Amino acid sequence: MNALPPRFPITADEIDVVVTEFYARVREDETLAPVFFQSLPPLPKAWMVHEEKIAAFWRNAILFERSYDGNPQKVHSEREAVEAEHFAVWLDLFDVVLKEKLRPEQAAAWSDLAHRIGRGLKMGVVQSRARYGDIPDLG
Repeated sequence: MNALPPRFPITADEIDVVVTEFYARVREDETLAPVFFQSLPPLPKAWMVHEEKIAAFWRNAILFERSYDGNPQKVHSEREAVEAEHFAVWLDLFDVVLKEKLRPEQAAAWSDLAHRIGRGLKMGVVQSRARYGDIPDLG
């Protein structure tokens, strides 16, 4: 049992529903699908494993479970196909799924968290690719 209360009221099953629906849409998205397919083959098992890992990430971030083991900043920075502009597309699509699958207060709270995390990941990707002497892009 976790000693910390969740960031907002949501169940692990609701998190799974959002993650599953989001990645179903990613596979159909003209901008995001090619980026993901460079790392994940279009095989159901590969996507199932990825979705389970990402659901664990969100359960950790929201429910404070300790089931996620990974470094999202490192993973995103190492993927050459991931560009800074992909984060806005990712977040827009994620927000659509949140609004469709959750109650408004849940969707708003999760969206706020996702946008904070997305800003950090984007900044990390940009900075990891900067050359010495480049002016930092903090936008």
